[in-house]
Amino acid sequence: MKNIGVIGCGLMGAGIAEVCARHALRVTVIERDGPSLAAGEERIRKSLDRALTSKKIEQSDYYSALGNLTFSLDYDSLAQADLVIEAVAEVEELKFEVFRNVDAVLEKDDAILASNTSSIQISRLAGVTKRPERVVGLHFFNPVPVLRLVEIIAGELTSEETLSRVRTFATDQLDKKPILAPDRAGFVVNFLLIPYLLSAIRLVEAHLATAEDIDTGMVEGCAHPMGPLALTDLIGLDTTLFIADTLYEDLQEPQLVAPQLLRDMVAAGELGRKSGQGFFSYAKK
Repeated sequence: MKNIGVIGCGLMGAGIAEVCARHALRVTVIERDGPSLAAGEERIRKSLDRALTSKKIEQSDYYSALGNLTFSLDYDSLAQADLVIEAVAEVEELKFEVFRNVDAVLEKDDAILASNTSSIQISRLAGVTKRPERVVGLHFFNPVPVLRLVEIIAGELTSEETLSRVRTFATDQLDKKPILAPDRAGFVVNFLLIPYLLSAIRLVEAHLATAEDIDTGMVEGCAHPMGPLALTDLIGLDTTLFIADTLYEDLQEPQLVAPQLLRDMVAAGELGRKSGQGFFSYAKK
């Protein structure tokens, strides 16, 4: 894998593109419009600036990473990609559209198309392409430059060769720690995580405990690095709600029903860190 495409340069896409660029891979980032592309480029540059300031990377590596990045609005620029990673919003029809567009321009017979989806079944995404054996889930975790875990998900028709190549890419080229996850809603991590987050939200909703006390309890009592409500803010309340609804639709288990408080906060635009307000405030001082 030498030429990598990343579709979408929001929080996750920017992190994926940055990690690939820092590991000496040529990365082409695609966005839907000029302002989104400029915002994504700035997001990556600021992250690299922080890494340089904190001495997590050397100045030479900083400039190498920037030099490995290309930004474009044109899907045709992905024609020679070895691997394209989709990282757009968790909207199924939007992902279908991206997969169709990428599938149409990839010229290499062995090019792999991956999704960073956190909840949508890979087999469904593969079904809109002509290369289902080379479609795979590659689910990174936020913040991508920090967290090593990546879930690898095989669709029903994903080949063993594709799985092997993606596993090698994750471990040898990105220094990530992959686990194999089933192609079902939530995979492994979100299948376990989302009910936990929803339970914390229900405690707040019922006025049984404050957000501060809930998070302090889990950090100090269970040695979690972050409390469930701060983690929900980091993931995004809208993303948490989408995953919860997807899991409930697939599994019909009561603990997966999203609390009304979560729906109300999303409707009010309180999405967590990305909006500046969630269960905690992140207003710039």
